[in-house]
Amino acid sequence: MPVVFHQRGFKFFFYSNEGMPREPVHIHVEKDNLEAKFWLEPELRVSYNDGYDARTLRELLGIVELNKDLIERAWNEFFR
Repeated sequence: MPVVFHQRGFKFFFYSNEGMPREPVHIHVEKDNLEAKFWLEPELRVSYNDGYDARTLRELLGIVELNKDLIERAWNEFFR
């Protein structure tokens, strides 16, 4: 489970064995046993949410958007 970065106590990561065929670029976010998944393409959006409130999801969307290049680079480096 490669961790891309941590911010404000949230862990941003992806699973190394998720999906066959492999799913498109996305990121999971976890904190305090809550988790959400965000698709990066074709548009940034929530894939699923397991416990975060709407305010936190908006905050996480902003963090993912600001770090989209970093996430895509980490994904591509890992899966090449």
